[in-house]
Amino acid sequence: MSSNAENDKKSIPDIIIDKTRNCSYQRLRFFGKGGFAKCYEIQHTGTKEVFAGKIVPKSMMTKSSHKEKMAQEISIHRSLSHNHVVGFHSFFEDVSNIYIVLELCKRRSMMELHKRRKAITEPETRFFMHQILEGVRYLHNNRIIHRDLKLGNLFLNDELHVKIGDFGLAARIEFEGERKQTVCGTPNYIAPEILTRKGHSLEVDIWSLGCIMYTLLAGKPPFETSSLKDTYKRIKECEYRIPSSLRKPAVEMIVMQLQEDPLKRPSVDKLLQHQFFTSGIMPAALPLSCLTTAPRTDQLEKLALQRRPLHQINSNDDGRCDEKFSVPNGLTESQSNRQHLLSLRQQLVKLLCSKRKNRLQVLTDELSDPAAQPLVWISKWVDYSDKYGFGYQLCDESVGVMFNDTSKIVMLANGVNVHFITREGQEIYLTMDDYPPELVKKMKLLSYFRRYMSDYLMKTGASAVVRESDGLSRLPHLHQWFRSTLAVIMYLTNGALQINFQDHTKIILCPLMQAVTYIDVEKNFRTFRFSTIEKYGCDEKLFNNLEYALEKLNSVLGMPAVTPMMSCS
Repeated sequence: MSSNAENDKKSIPDIIIDKTRNCSYQRLRFFGKGGFAKCYEIQHTGTKEVFAGKIVPKSMMTKSSHKEKMAQEISIHRSLSHNHVVGFHSFFEDVSNIYIVLELCKRRSMMELHKRRKAITEPETRFFMHQILEGVRYLHNNRIIHRDLKLGNLFLNDELHVKIGDFGLAARIEFEGERKQTVCGTPNYIAPEILTRKGHSLEVDIWSLGCIMYTLLAGKPPFETSSLKDTYKRIKECEYRIPSSLRKPAVEMIVMQLQEDPLKRPSVDKLLQHQFFTSGIMPAALPLSCLTTAPRTDQLEKLALQRRPLHQINSNDDGRCDEKFSVPNGLTESQSNRQHLLSLRQQLVKLLCSKRKNRLQVLTDELSDPAAQPLVWISKWVDYSDKYGFGYQLCDESVGVMFNDTSKIVMLANGVNVHFITREGQEIYLTMDDYPPELVKKMKLLSYFRRYMSDYLMKTGASAVVRESDGLSRLPHLHQWFRSTLAVIMYLTNGALQINFQDHTKIILCPLMQAVTYIDVEKNFRTFRFSTIEKYGCDEKLFNNLEYALEKLNSVLGMPAVTPMMSCS
């Protein structure tokens, strides 16, 4: 790690004192970084309330423009108060840093949701887009242009409510008809009038909303290419293709927002009245599991009944029912899992090649990326495969069994809902009190495994919180497992490969987040992007663990045991 980074870390005290308000905060775990800022969870030492502390070293604010930008961001954000805007609590400074105290959004941003899920369902898109639009309407009513609306700036709390954040590029409209001239934004979301320097106003946010909606439904941004030049060319020419899988109301709403002429784009009020929001299921809530797996659409309708009459959700204006969940790209579960493993293998080969010569580097917390930490992992397991199968508990206290006949069963943390997956991959929804007679033995075994792990294995993972939307949950489950002389290797249906070593350390590799999480014997989590390891290297132990993971991947995929060095030659 560079000396500057070490100095920055030392300059952030464990107890942060706000002299203007005569209070203090304890610095807790590292939460992420972006631009000049580092973010930590911080806890008010008096009230014990937890916040996000955005900390900017003054040493980074070398230009007057940096200070002006920071002052404008604070001025705009502190003036805002809305359910769908990240709460601004206070700001202060000391000799070394500027501190901004913000609402803590523990479920990260919608960018992580996108990376784990790619395309999401229409009901989920309605749920999120309605909240985003409500937040943007508030901003526009207050004559504020955000100018950087994107998935990475849309944060989620524990209820999966959207909070618009990061006002670093935001601007106020000072007078009627004012057009801003600054070229700013993020390539995949930037409006054409910004690129052509024709002057811009509130309409640029409408364009970005169109890009967000398209990305949620299609799984990738509308104008994305492999080069910035080509992306900007497509934006200027408003050249994009809409997948045939999207329904008519969704297509119409996207097209309305992605108008080349900003004056033809609708206001937020008009978008909130669009048919898209009334032509299908609008969930009242979503389960946390939808951050990694699509929810149960059979239950969405029941939850939506709380809000809308039955005739409005049973049919659509184009005569088709709302979409049901399917595996992306029409792949079977096994095909999808193999694709994940092949992708992970390719990532590991690239990573191990890049840093084989420079691997004795200790990765500090400052280089970690907590946002890439897995949402689901296996916290307990018991091997009874000599008679029945392999039992496990997920980190949220859900319990699953992979039976010797390759069928699987998962009981959610609420202790009520049960998902049975047949040998053919069909998913059947049950409850602990309602299941067919042929599953009596397997339900009994599920209860046995659950009781055994609760009574005899060390408690790990977070405690379960039962929510109204738990019935919508569809959790990843164990797809494959095997033992080796050194470890137990477990592969989940969300693409995560977990290896539990005999020394009680673990690694979890995720091809979607392109990251590895190392769990030490004290159960501390540290997650590093593969790109960070490629750049800085890693210590000997983690490097050896990654090599071992590649070796086991080759075995699972039935590929030759090619070492990274051989692949690099």
